[in-house]
Amino acid sequence: MTVIAEPNVSMDVLVKETLKHGLIPPVIPEFPGITVGGAFSGTAGESSSFRYGYFDRTVRSVEIILANGEVVTASQEGERSDLFNGAAGAFGTLGVLTLFEIQLVEARKYVELTYLPVGDAKDAIATMKCCTESGKEFDFVDGIQFSKSSGVVCVGRMTDTCASTSLQTFSGAWDPWFYMHAQSYSSPGNRKKPLTDTIPLQDYLFRYDRGAFWMGKYYPLFQPWEWMNNRWARWFWDDFLHTRVLFQSMHISNRSQKFVIQDLGLPVETAEEFLEFVDEEFGIYPLWLCPLKIGQEVNFQRIGGGNGKVEEGMKLNIGVWGPGAENFRTFVQDNRRLEKRLGELGGRKWLYAHTYYTEEEFWALYDRGEYEGLRGKYCAKSLPDVFGKVRSTETEFPRRDLKATWAGIWGHLLGGKVQYLLDGEKVK
Repeated sequence: MTVIAEPNVSMDVLVKETLKHGLIPPVIPEFPGITVGGAFSGTAGESSSFRYGYFDRTVRSVEIILANGEVVTASQEGERSDLFNGAAGAFGTLGVLTLFEIQLVEARKYVELTYLPVGDAKDAIATMKCCTESGKEFDFVDGIQFSKSSGVVCVGRMTDTCASTSLQTFSGAWDPWFYMHAQSYSSPGNRKKPLTDTIPLQDYLFRYDRGAFWMGKYYPLFQPWEWMNNRWARWFWDDFLHTRVLFQSMHISNRSQKFVIQDLGLPVETAEEFLEFVDEEFGIYPLWLCPLKIGQEVNFQRIGGGNGKVEEGMKLNIGVWGPGAENFRTFVQDNRRLEKRLGELGGRKWLYAHTYYTEEEFWALYDRGEYEGLRGKYCAKSLPDVFGKVRSTETEFPRRDLKATWAGIWGHLLGGKVQYLLDGEKVK
């Protein structure tokens, strides 16, 4: 019930291979191009994380090359467990990860997904708490808040039975983007009798790939969004609207600096207050809500209760993804305000996102003594440290002129497509 994988294996390739044996990893990040190494080193969670925790909690052991050239094995609860737990979320700053032993669970053909309409953030959080209680038989739980007063919680069970007359898919060019489909089911009128879809397993696992949740609608080629918001336009441009190509083009164009892209973990008790802050200060919607099981946390994943104390239990991941301020100085200040309020409420951010902490602020949140102790013990002092790898500053990370031209837009899209094809050949 395990699979051995190298770090550059992508999630869709991993799932394809394990399904040949009727098995899947318990936690599968929603974008097919996310790699095993990236999920382990960069703190990945998904709608099954309320049951299993982060992706790294499903990894039994890793092979890692230390900076002195020694090749060692570290496991979650056995040999060198301190190195294993320290490397999770540390962005390769304790050594080079070269092999992963990943736990597997039995797979089913379909996911029976029920959409529970909710009102405000308080209603959404209460519904997710109820759905994640022990004794419930759900395999997947997450939610989307579409506005201050409207959202949907999605709860799923794996099954081999197709209860619907037809399957709902999300991978085809004619299919709806998942968040749009979920929003169509969020009507208050459906609360008494929520609607349910039967979805092929792989379509469910990578349901957010087309459109990158909802970020695809912000690409300049598709503005104004109204003329793209129909199935004909989405079919025509579908080849460019999957995450691999879309993200390549966003980074090639440097437009990633134009958006607030933050994943934030908070105690359930303070999540509602944080959502109110986001609504009042940013007005960004939709928001992704994903409950997380927190057990033995590692340094860069610790989520406390606002008093510096780390407590076990259910936490909530909030994805804040949307347009930022046009003025870059204001953009940085907005991100810093978000980080500050997060810390005040006992939360932590996923460090793959742009990070604007000062060094002093960063190490006030994370245990530098524990981290540096591991770097000394395992000969990693010569490697870059995690703050140096994740920090962003206005002077070191200037935003380029982002005025869009048709030639530039096409260049970035085609560049992203070419890079995707090249990466695909490497995987093959």
